[in-house]
Amino acid sequence: MALMSLLEVQGLTKTFAGLTAVSSVDISVEDREFLGIIGPNGAGKTTLFSLLAGSLPPTEGRVVFDGVDVTGWSAQKVARTGLVRTFQLMRPFESMSVLENVTIASLANRSRKDARRHALGVLERVQLAQYAGTSSGSLPTAGLKRLELARALAMEPRMILLDEVLAGLVPAERAPMIELLRDLHADGLSVMFVEHIMAAVMALSERLVVMHDGRVLTQGVPAEVIAEPQVIEAYLGEDYA
Repeated sequence: MALMSLLEVQGLTKTFAGLTAVSSVDISVEDREFLGIIGPNGAGKTTLFSLLAGSLPPTEGRVVFDGVDVTGWSAQKVARTGLVRTFQLMRPFESMSVLENVTIASLANRSRKDARRHALGVLERVQLAQYAGTSSGSLPTAGLKRLELARALAMEPRMILLDEVLAGLVPAERAPMIELLRDLHADGLSVMFVEHIMAAVMALSERLVVMHDGRVLTQGVPAEVIAEPQVIEAYLGEDYA
């Protein structure tokens, strides 16, 4: 059975005071797909996520999620459709506990009583349950990354946009996070993720999009994409080849 398209991005463009950060981007993401996005710093990857999730309004183009045109919708409204993002810079409510942070996210779709119970389940899923009563401000980087993921999962997304979820983790911390992401995807979650750690990109991505100067440089099967001369020149470098 053919996969049903879940996200359609058409001609998406964002201009800031004459500077074009994202230019005419077309991307289609299938239901239950794991799509990797790579490219040099300044390529427009995080801006693209902000446009998709409603954090920024586009200058031109359309975003259609699950058959609904969500172009220009607020981040809260987009999230309620099931399209949720994480942020590279984690900013939890540091004075609140880990459980309280996730409970707040759960309130988007649940009553107060159900939200707390659901949040506890999410913390179990991301292996943070033992820190439920801990102040979020005291978590190390690996814990903050998992908390950021938990807050997104608490909103019960169909698709999650992960912005460098492995950044700042040492190799011993990356492996269990990669396994968690693989398990979430196996459970039916559609994923788009921006990442610079190529071992993780190759381990997780079913398809790869390369961005450069705000545009899609190329896209396709990961092993074929990273062998393209234009990708090596623009991003990976000759040493990778």
